[in-house]
Amino acid sequence: MSQWVANPTAHTALDDILPCVNNATAHKTSKQAIEVTVQIITVINQVIKTVSNGNFPPSYAPLYYNQSGPMMPTLCNPFNPDLTNRTCDPNEVALSDASHVYEKYVCQISSSQICTTTGRLTPDSFSQMSAVIELCNTLYIYGPFLVDLQDCTFVRETFANILQDHCPGLCRYLNWIHIGLLMVSLAVMFSLVFWVVYGRERRYRVYTNIAIGRSERVTGKGERYVKKM
Repeated sequence: MSQWVANPTAHTALDDILPCVNNATAHKTSKQAIEVTVQIITVINQVIKTVSNGNFPPSYAPLYYNQSGPMMPTLCNPFNPDLTNRTCDPNEVALSDASHVYEKYVCQISSSQICTTTGRLTPDSFSQMSAVIELCNTLYIYGPFLVDLQDCTFVRETFANILQDHCPGLCRYLNWIHIGLLMVSLAVMFSLVFWVVYGRERRYRVYTNIAIGRSERVTGKGERYVKKM
């Protein structure tokens, strides 16, 4: 694992488990995700400027649905034309707050989909806009993370943190386990040695008792023979 973290381009066993792509492919994926985000925001802002904030006469239906009231702020584009990060203007709405802010501009409608109260969005148009904004916000937030997963940057950083934060302690505990296993092995070995010594001593005592018994029987027979003489 440490070799793969230090040299991710080298072929290791992890290549068969982690389907990583090269940096060029990951960069292309990231660029496409940003471009999609920018295009979605551009379309939403065009709808806000030309339709929601428009003041059309009734003859311009379906662009006209009696929209009225304060103008809706445009959605913040978090990227510059060169796709670098951009700071939102004060009069723009951030992606994370857009649905909450735009909900204030929803009007009540009649059966003919015409606003009967002050507002710039119908409930249906707000629902559609919120869904698209949620998709755009998801791409903006999780796009870099997904790219990191794609080129295994996230996995590499995770492994590096494991090596740095957990491996020293793990190695120390493994050494303790090795020492404990060594002590157990030595204890088992000494037990076997003592068992062998005890077995030999026991057999020696048995043989000694047998020899003494035989000697006593022979001595007894000799004494009885002498008495008969």
